[in-house]
Amino acid sequence: MQISVISVGKLKEKYLKQGIDEYKKRLGAYCTLNLIEVPDEKAPEKLSDAEMEEIKNKEGERILQKINQDTYVITLEIKGKQLTSEQLAKEMDQLAIHGKSKIAFVIGGSLGLSKDVMQRSNFALSFSKMTLPHQLMRLVLLEQVYRAFRINRNEPYHK
Repeated sequence: MQISVISVGKLKEKYLKQGIDEYKKRLGAYCTLNLIEVPDEKAPEKLSDAEMEEIKNKEGERILQKINQDTYVITLEIKGKQLTSEQLAKEMDQLAIHGKSKIAFVIGGSLGLSKDVMQRSNFALSFSKMTLPHQLMRLVLLEQVYRAFRINRNEPYHK
């Protein structure tokens, strides 16, 4: 299985990089992992709705350029469907069974995802109704993907 994580912005925090590197190493036994960063748009604190849409659209264009036609896209959205770890594992297992070997998880920038990216999405996933930092979501996502592989193989880790 080929898994891509496409995210907006450069990861700067050392502690997050260390955690991501750990899960990247662990996931090597289960899949080919590709971490893709697209540049974020610089934005002042106060923006009009139109300016926010323009920024999301520019970031969205960069995201869409990184997605192949044959890729199953899972966007991370507050309004997406919340799953348990077991349900995510089952979803990933079903994708593999149905020949969907290329999966891209998409994490938007601080303003969220553009309408075009959400329309390209095959599944909208929510980790919480709370707003979480998009940089932190990379680490949380990789941990859950790793957990899903362990669950699907009946390997110890998941409690």
